[in-house]
Amino acid sequence: MRMLLIHSDYLEYEVKDKALKNPEPISEEQKKGRLEEVLAVFMSVEKADETNPDEVVEKAVVEIKDVASQVKAGRIFVYPFAHLSSELAKPDVALKVLQRIEERLMEEGFEVKRAPFGYYKAFRLSCKGHPLAELSRTIVPSGEAVSKEERNIALEKEEELKSYWYVLTPEGELIEVEKFDFTGHENLRKFANYEISKNRIADREPPHVRLMLEHELVDYEPGSDGGNLRYYPKGRLIKGLLEQYVTEKVIEYGAMEVETPIMYDFEHPALEKYLNRFPARQYVVKSGDKKFFLRFAACFGQFLIKKDATISYRNLPLRMYELTRYSFRREKSGELSGLRRLRAFTMPDMHTVAKDLKQAMDEFKKQYKLSMEVLRGVGLTPDDYEVAIRFTEDFWKENRDFVVELARIIGKPVLIEMWKQRFFYFILKFEFNFVDNLDKAAALSTVQIDVENAERFGITYYNEEGKEEHPLILHCSPSGAIERVMYAILEKQAKLQARGTKPAFPLWLSPIQVRVIPVSEEVMDYALYVAGKLEGAKIRVDVDDTGDRLNKKIRKAEKEWIPYVIVVGRNEKEQGTVTVRRRSDGRQVEMQLEDLIKEIKGQVEGFPYRPRPLPLLLSRRPKFRG
Repeated sequence: MRMLLIHSDYLEYEVKDKALKNPEPISEEQKKGRLEEVLAVFMSVEKADETNPDEVVEKAVVEIKDVASQVKAGRIFVYPFAHLSSELAKPDVALKVLQRIEERLMEEGFEVKRAPFGYYKAFRLSCKGHPLAELSRTIVPSGEAVSKEERNIALEKEEELKSYWYVLTPEGELIEVEKFDFTGHENLRKFANYEISKNRIADREPPHVRLMLEHELVDYEPGSDGGNLRYYPKGRLIKGLLEQYVTEKVIEYGAMEVETPIMYDFEHPALEKYLNRFPARQYVVKSGDKKFFLRFAACFGQFLIKKDATISYRNLPLRMYELTRYSFRREKSGELSGLRRLRAFTMPDMHTVAKDLKQAMDEFKKQYKLSMEVLRGVGLTPDDYEVAIRFTEDFWKENRDFVVELARIIGKPVLIEMWKQRFFYFILKFEFNFVDNLDKAAALSTVQIDVENAERFGITYYNEEGKEEHPLILHCSPSGAIERVMYAILEKQAKLQARGTKPAFPLWLSPIQVRVIPVSEEVMDYALYVAGKLEGAKIRVDVDDTGDRLNKKIRKAEKEWIPYVIVVGRNEKEQGTVTVRRRSDGRQVEMQLEDLIKEIKGQVEGFPYRPRPLPLLLSRRPKFRG
């Protein structure tokens, strides 16, 4: 069963038509309903619930009571909502479960209303909007038949884990999330709501999808599994530059680059145990009579390399890195959303061996700062993302000053998730999370301190006395998945566009940095000369040689977010100059070509370069969409 629980000022509905051939019989009075100051519980009864409906009812009632006590709600509105799941139970089973939940809640002393089952209904709802106002829950009956390969204990435990939520200020004040004044921190409020609700399903298309399609960057691939995308030339260029940029940053930081397989044996003892500690769903591959899983991170291969290596304390901290193209996670179909959440993604993945907690925490802070630097390079500042730091209560008591320093470094309040006991393999974790135009959040950079896997995989180092010890391991992705970075860049530009600001890619990522527009055929030779000079300076340039009018050519360049547009006519050709229109400030100036080259090179210095991804002349280009 899946439930979406919304603390509401009111919920009202009106029956419109039958959704099932034989819906629940109802009276005229039941065709409309309203309840105020209510906890609205939208629920889908799933096929798995058929194995033990009574258990599902009891578990659901416990969860609803728990949420109702947190938000202090005495009224419950049970609302059948099939859209939460694609694996629905038989209608007769679903109706009985809903009826029994209604009865049990009434027995518990709640005022309860239930919307009729099997009908299309219009409804209106007013959500209260506090951090606990939107929550989701998943009920799994213990009798559900799940294969060994599909079952993931970490995912099940994550559903059951009790979290305590706070906001930590840079001044060191730890405030319960419901008591924090979010005035001036609206993005943090949205992020807290998203994290606490655990509702990952996007109910409409995020704006970056429109942008990635309009710009012919990325597209859905109907010939593959959902969440596996195709990249057109401009999208592949952006993705490739991001991959190169992050890799160079990590190697510059001191990591050694390796490459490992994408497929691993289910029966490998260390890997099998790790699967049950990592909350991700696997793709399963059969080869002969053996079963393998596709990796969902670079951990597996890197851990096995470290296990076989001879490591001295003098080698520590030892950093190993791989850009995984691809990692795979079998995300739920309802959670797939453009570039935000995929089933195949590219993850820059660094693992650092540290001899003790002191060294691990020192590395953690350095990698926290490295992540900030990496995101700044792609145009994302701390104003664009929110920070989550997660740990146990014991870690907080023993290392409070260290955690407060992390909030001080970022310079703003951060969301804290605290647990009474540790379940996961890490004792400390941070993420930088981008909150998009639908108020959904996606983790970008992250670092974790892992206290289990060195022992699980047999990874050791020789200490100063020559004795073997198990180290700690840091998991770090300084940017998060490359696709997520593209998503964040596009979503940020969609926000700017909505505010009336011209959207743009960072100059070093712009597929075409300069467009040359000749005003007539007679100056085409000069346009090509200008383009040649720019290309020789490693600047991505193209020439609009189409028969469109000048104004249309300029509008086309604007629509493509071209940073610099050069218009050349007879005067420019005779004087050997160029007239440049800058997208950044809208100014149009006449200048020497060498000065333009110097200006552009100054802005892209330190970033990787790749040549133009498409033919020089616009007339030679195919159209990939429409």
